[in-house]
Amino acid sequence: MTTPTAPPTTPTAAPTTAPIQTTQQGPAIAVTGPLRERYDEILTPEAIAFLTELHHRFAARRHDRLADRMRRRFEIGNGHDPRFRDDTAHIRADSDWRVAGPGPGLEDRRVEITGPTDPKMTINALNSGARVWLADQEDATSPTWKNVIEGQLSLRDAIRGELSFTGPASESGPGKEYRVTAERTPTIVMRPRGWHLPEKHLQFTDRAGRRTAASGSLVDFGLYFFHNAQELIANGRGPYFYIAKLESSEEAKLWDDVFSFSEEYIGIPHGTIRATVLIETLPAAFEMDEILYELRDHCAGLNAGRWDYIFSIIKNYRGRGARFVLPDRSEVTMTVPFMRAYTELLVQTCHKRGAYAIGGMSAFIPNRRDPEVTERAIEKVSADKKREAGDGFDGTWVAHPDLIPTAQAEFDAVLGDRPNQVDRQRPEVLVTASQLLDLHIGRPITAQGVRDNVSVAIRYLEAWLRGLGAVAIDNLMEDAATAEISRSQVWQWIHQDRTTEDGTPITAEYVEGLIGEVLDEVERRDDDRFDDAASVFRDVALHEEFPAFLTLGAYSRFLVEEA
Repeated sequence: MTTPTAPPTTPTAAPTTAPIQTTQQGPAIAVTGPLRERYDEILTPEAIAFLTELHHRFAARRHDRLADRMRRRFEIGNGHDPRFRDDTAHIRADSDWRVAGPGPGLEDRRVEITGPTDPKMTINALNSGARVWLADQEDATSPTWKNVIEGQLSLRDAIRGELSFTGPASESGPGKEYRVTAERTPTIVMRPRGWHLPEKHLQFTDRAGRRTAASGSLVDFGLYFFHNAQELIANGRGPYFYIAKLESSEEAKLWDDVFSFSEEYIGIPHGTIRATVLIETLPAAFEMDEILYELRDHCAGLNAGRWDYIFSIIKNYRGRGARFVLPDRSEVTMTVPFMRAYTELLVQTCHKRGAYAIGGMSAFIPNRRDPEVTERAIEKVSADKKREAGDGFDGTWVAHPDLIPTAQAEFDAVLGDRPNQVDRQRPEVLVTASQLLDLHIGRPITAQGVRDNVSVAIRYLEAWLRGLGAVAIDNLMEDAATAEISRSQVWQWIHQDRTTEDGTPITAEYVEGLIGEVLDEVERRDDDRFDDAASVFRDVALHEEFPAFLTLGAYSRFLVEEA
């Protein structure tokens, strides 16, 4: 890799292990987290200078966009439903524009595997046989300082063919060795954290001397891009990203400007970066065309981020009355009216603009020790992927390598030798705003559904506090998005005075009893985090205020380390 030589346009400082003093000139970023082995390979002075530039140019706009989110959430909560925007109607009506489309290595995306970026999971993903690996620094990663930086090290080493891992030794022998052995490895598409998440182990000081935590988005993107873009291009691929949690075309424009500046900074052609945007918030579903338009020079496609989308529906409509209350999480499937409308619109919008439409992740996972569980998972995943391929999606996600053949078979049956089905325009689809907001499912809330939500949320949070972001629970793959659904449903059911199917009122006291039952039933260890997890769950599900994200407070309270 050639070290980028483009100088920053403002003075920068080398990384330190203490906050920058306000008397220092110019914007700067300080490393306030501990520096462990090899961290200096990621947190180089040059990389810190690049992060400083990103924050100097874009941090204020990020805060503006987050303020827009709060205003929009307030408006929806007060009865102003989202709608297709009048001021951008000309973009939707213009049939001539197209997005950039796939970059090298993204031409065929029929099966993508998702997962965190620790060394073992990185190697397993690269050996999986999938076409694409979503290297996830977001919902499948608990944002400990160790995971953030060592995930970057894993990616750096993997891209250079230098990654190996040895598991812990046991009484039966030495630890298992893991190496990348596949002749053809998946194209890496890295997912940085969303705009709302901070990185409190890096501190940004602006020209006025104001100090704030760095942006998790800019940190994850910036470190990966700076260290790997040239190497990826030399390998015949490119710097590709999944963009999470967008809520508006203005947020997409911010990312596009970040991409354009970054390409210029290291001296690669405009449009080298490719982004796939997750449509996983309710406001974004009303701005798919506009999001594609703002990112058109850098855009490869959209993804139907189903779990966060359900969470976004609950979050935005949590106080709007019984009509907007969903039943048990297990009943909110991809075939219910509002989810069907959302995915149909996504495929049509993408193909109209030359973009790929990528399907979501079924939560069912196999269990190699239980053939019956595995058979059920394969059956569920097969049906899910058959529906997606039949609807016109160009690819899909799986969370486990054993599910790749199942998903690929369904897409092979539709695609054959073609890399995509973008030519399938879906002119028969006409999705209205009311269809996107048709939350009627006609199923009850059950006592088991309430209990499952409490149990899953607490068990997931316990693992998250120990640094695990993707966790198999009850033969389902849970991550931050599914945990968000669980806790937000509990909050909404309490505040909308819901009852279970047998007539039991869902109250804070009732849920508190379930918390006690869960803590009594889980297997406890001296070093477990169940008490902390229960405390976090109470904060985000039982308090009067509804935190926008369950991870924000828990991150500040439990995951931030001192140098």
